Amino acid sequence: MRNFVRLLRFLSWMFAAGLAAGIVIASSFYLFLSPNLPDVEQLRSVQLQTPLRIYTRDQQLLGEFGEKRRTPVSYNQIPTNLVNAFLAAEDSAFFEHQGVNVKSLARASLQLASTGRIQSGGSTITMQVAKNFFLSQERTFDRKFNEILLALKIERELGKPEILELYLNKIYLGNRAYGIEAAANAYYGKSIKELTLAQAAMIAGLPKAPSKYNPIASPDRALIRRNWILGRMQELGMITPEQQAEARKAPVTASYHGAQPEADAPYVAEMARQEIVNRFGVDAYTDGYNVILTIDSKLQKEADAALKRGLVEYSERHGYKGPAGHIDAPEGEDALNIVAERLKEFPSVGELKPAWVIAVTEKKATLLMSSGDTATLLWEGMAWARKYVHVNERGGSPKKAEDIFKQGDVIYVKSHEDKLFLSQIPNVQGAVVSLAPEDGAILALTGGFDFFLSKFNRATQALRQPGSNFKPFVYLAALENGATASTTINDAPVVFEDANLEDSWRPQNSSLNFNGPMRLRKALYQSRNLVSIRLLQKIGIDTTVNFLSQAGFEESRIPRNLSLALGSVEYTPMNVVSGYAAIANGGYKVSPYLIDKVIDYNGKVVYQSNPAVACTQCDNNRKTASSNDQHQANIAPPIADPRSVYILNSILQDVIKRGTGTKAMSLGRNDLAGKTGTTNDQVDAWFSGYNANIATTVWVGFDQPSTLGRREYGSRAALPIWIDFMEDALKDMPEAQLKQPPGIVTVKIDPDTGERAAPGQENAIFEMFKAETVPQVVRQDSPTYDGGSSGSSDTPLMEMIFN
Repeated sequence: MRNFVRLLRFLSWMFAAGLAAGIVIASSFYLFLSPNLPDVEQLRSVQLQTPLRIYTRDQQLLGEFGEKRRTPVSYNQIPTNLVNAFLAAEDSAFFEHQGVNVKSLARASLQLASTGRIQSGGSTITMQVAKNFFLSQERTFDRKFNEILLALKIERELGKPEILELYLNKIYLGNRAYGIEAAANAYYGKSIKELTLAQAAMIAGLPKAPSKYNPIASPDRALIRRNWILGRMQELGMITPEQQAEARKAPVTASYHGAQPEADAPYVAEMARQEIVNRFGVDAYTDGYNVILTIDSKLQKEADAALKRGLVEYSERHGYKGPAGHIDAPEGEDALNIVAERLKEFPSVGELKPAWVIAVTEKKATLLMSSGDTATLLWEGMAWARKYVHVNERGGSPKKAEDIFKQGDVIYVKSHEDKLFLSQIPNVQGAVVSLAPEDGAILALTGGFDFFLSKFNRATQALRQPGSNFKPFVYLAALENGATASTTINDAPVVFEDANLEDSWRPQNSSLNFNGPMRLRKALYQSRNLVSIRLLQKIGIDTTVNFLSQAGFEESRIPRNLSLALGSVEYTPMNVVSGYAAIANGGYKVSPYLIDKVIDYNGKVVYQSNPAVACTQCDNNRKTASSNDQHQANIAPPIADPRSVYILNSILQDVIKRGTGTKAMSLGRNDLAGKTGTTNDQVDAWFSGYNANIATTVWVGFDQPSTLGRREYGSRAALPIWIDFMEDALKDMPEAQLKQPPGIVTVKIDPDTGERAAPGQENAIFEMFKAETVPQVVRQDSPTYDGGSSGSSDTPLMEMIFN
């Protein structure tokens, strides 16, 4: 007995000594590590890494960029079932402990003593917050002790709801999803508020091992984990047995949901991404910026659809190029499912969907869609498919379906009024870009048939010759240098020997005929090449180049020879539409801009656009601002006399009323103006048109320049796309005419000579002039044009007419 008492005393002393040693060691660690612990106050202002999000001006999501998908939520936004599911899975005593679970610490200590390392964390939620925000992921004693100390410190300074909020927003839950809101969207395509109990438990099972318990990659293991959590929730009194039983019956419904754009504009989203990264650096991908663009989602949708329709129509009228591929029919009962999976290798592009030909009869084909459904293609949907021979030739009309395709072929079809039609992905490309003339805001932009087939943005990157689409700017230079709309120039053959041109140049009109003396108005709306060349010759190349540079066209791209009159410059559709926007707003140079404002993670506006604004009523020598505008108004500089612009605008309205753009009369409006453009051999087709509220340019061509075909002028290849887009863009929009500036005088002239009409002359027509250029008297000799000077000719216009 005495020995037992001695042993007990010895063990007691040993325990006390060990306890004291432990306290001393722990205290030493605390004294050593505590000065280096981070300030918990940082957690109150922590900026969680959130992706860059791009929105239209009407708040439609266009794109999301960044590796980490995160949408932070506040504690009071989190459903109770979701909170309870995480507590049951990770830390059921969270609301009772002070940041550390003693049992977990004891287990960790035993592991340390037996193995020298901590094998299982047993961390509380507070300890996980400490680790996730401040510490590394390595499993060492130092890190674990820091985690414990920091957890205790966090619990002293933050409330439980704050800690949970930080945890549930920070934690990685697989599939690039950080935080519960991002996970709900990634796995179920919904917000946390819409999650079922079973789905909440499934997400709560992910922190333990996001890849192992991923319900998409490992549904069986995820199901076991989910059901265990449901059981724990019942044990803890969080749910009833009935709720657990019902939730256990729920199937695994998770599937990958990428960030779903609410509006489809990948070319625009990419432009915005590049600009934001250039402005804010690569941290823009994680700093949670919301970028609001000038894009109108409705107009963007219409621009994209109009371009796709126009390019498909072009492709189809030049003949059918054959099936997109072939899949041999597999054997077995599951054959169609196998083919349906292989069909997914062929991309759907807009309204064009891939289909596999199951069977072909004389006037009909049975198709398998990638969805696994079957469909019927009738003869009326494929009879158009004459074989493509080359751009200017098609084969004969098909007689039966087998003349077009055979069983096993993969074709593309589109749907219209519940009927299928054979189609094909076009090789031709195009671009549409639309601006607000007032300030250059980009309202809609599409840079090609499909971004995912080609990311090359033709609206901003394709340098192409605009042809006659550029003539209005040469004419505006002439109006600025003494010419009038009634100035007469000879439309006649001419040969130029020019040192800047390699050979003799014999320019032609597209019609190959000549009309003799013509007024500038008529010459422009009929797009007469010879008149444009003679006009440029008289104005002078240097004078014209200086004017174009002032108007915003990059001077280095302007050729210093007479081919300039025919649009031999190379500009992008964005460059061209910017020029037309200046005509549409009355003559003020505006710069296209895409980003309206940028809002940071805390809702603060960190960038606000302040574009130059066309303002015919403003004094351009000073800047003004309205009383409710926080930004000083930025007045756009004028490019020309507003009267010259107004006269040019009236001529461009005649292009639509009686010239090469008459198809646009189908829109039934009187406020439209524009100009077609076609380059040599129909390589590029253009149409640019506008009213006072919107300016739009359309370009069509091949990426590797080649002819579009003999009859593919701007009026045929580009104008229909413009009409298709503008029909929707102008719907319910009142007519918006350019306001007439003071100093314009309208008088009657002789339509043949351009002179002032004689009193009582029957064929006289009205023409507008700047007040100082009005023809005053009728003379027997024709007027000469003495405005401007030429570096190569001082020939009076009189001589030009008759030479």
